[in-house]
Amino acid sequence: MDFTLQKYQEFLKAISCHKAHRIRHDIDQRPMNALRVAELEAEMGVSATYYFRSMHFNTYAHVIKAIVSLGHTAGYHYESLTTCKGDMEAAYKDFCNNLEKLRTIVPIKTACAHGSPRSPWDSLDIWKAYDIHVLGIDYEPMMDTDFANTLYLTDTGRRWDGYRMSVRDKVPQYQEQWVKEGLSFRTTDDIIHAISNISHPIHKKRLLINTHPQRWMPFGLPWMEEAILQNTKNIVKKIIVSNQ
Repeated sequence: MDFTLQKYQEFLKAISCHKAHRIRHDIDQRPMNALRVAELEAEMGVSATYYFRSMHFNTYAHVIKAIVSLGHTAGYHYESLTTCKGDMEAAYKDFCNNLEKLRTIVPIKTACAHGSPRSPWDSLDIWKAYDIHVLGIDYEPMMDTDFANTLYLTDTGRRWDGYRMSVRDKVPQYQEQWVKEGLSFRTTDDIIHAISNISHPIHKKRLLINTHPQRWMPFGLPWMEEAILQNTKNIVKKIIVSNQ
C-alpha cells in the first residue's frame, strides 16, 4: 500500500542506493506527520530539509526545533506574493519579516516557494525584482538546482506523476524530456524498482526528491481522508492547468 510510513521506509532504503540525491519536504499541513517522518529518517541515518509555512511558526515551533535536533535542516516555505495579493514590495517585506521570525526558532539558510495552486501569483516571481541570496539564503531549490542534470521527483497530488495536473510543483522545461527518457513514475514502487535496476536511466541523474509528509501515515481513517481529499484537489488543479 502506497503513502504509508512502511512504504516510505522502503523508499528510503532504495534511495540510499542512488549515489546522488537530496530529500526535501514541504510542510503544507499536519506538522506532526513531519515529525514522525523526521524520526524515521533519523533512525535510518537520513537527513533532509523541512520547509515550514509561516502559519506554523508559533503553534509548531517545538516541532521545528525537534526536527532540527534530529539532524535535519529547516527552511522557509514562503507564499508571500499570494499573501500580499501580488504587491511585490509588500511581498518582499513579508518574506523578510517571516524569515526573521523563523530564524528566532532555528537557523535558516534555505527557502522554497509554496505553490498556492489557486493563486494567480507565483511567489518565485519576487526574485525577479529582489535578490534572495543577500538575505542569507544559500539555496532556493527551484532556482538554484541544475535541472539539466537533476531529476525532480515530487509526490504532488499524492502521486509521482502529478506534474500533469500541478500548477507550479514541476519543472515545465524538462518534464516532457524526462518522460521520453523513461523518468516518469506513477507509484512509489515504480521508483523503487527503477533504482533497484542499476541500468535504469534514473542512475544517470542526480535526484531532488520532494515529499509532503501530510500524505505519509499508517493506514487508517486519516490516510483514507487524505487520499479522498487529494483526489478531489487533483480534479480542481487539472481544470486550472487546462485553463492556463
